[in-house]
Amino acid sequence: MPEKTSGAATGEWLYQLRVSLADDLAEAARAGAHHPGLSPLRNILVRHNAALQCQYDAFAGYCAEAERQGVDEYPLYAWTKATIEDPVKKAKYLKSFTLYVDGDEVYAKARADALEAELQALLGGAVVTALAKHDTNPANNPQPPKRYRAEQE
Repeated sequence: MPEKTSGAATGEWLYQLRVSLADDLAEAARAGAHHPGLSPLRNILVRHNAALQCQYDAFAGYCAEAERQGVDEYPLYAWTKATIEDPVKKAKYLKSFTLYVDGDEVYAKARADALEAELQALLGGAVVTALAKHDTNPANNPQPPKRYRAEQE
């Protein structure tokens, strides 16, 4: 989850939605292809000015940037690198997508709730296999395992 923890004016937690897509559609979504099976999802995303970002691609991009800039400045590098190199986790994250709204990775609860409500109709069908809403409260987000935290200290 990103470091931005609350709305500037409200002091409330921000939210992020993630969806997992059916195997055949995940690849098309990653490629930006206009697969007809993605139309129901695409229609919802357009109404909410939302876009998909494959979690695997985001993790790989983070690692590539860290390697270019120097991994010492990227505290989650070792954990993220281990994640994308694990075949089981790679398969999972290739089908998992973060939803950006208005270009933002996290957004107000009302925006997340409205988008989530529409996405519920697709859950369990041929498109969306899982739907999750996360907040920016650090207590609700996973922390790196000890073996990766030791490298940061």
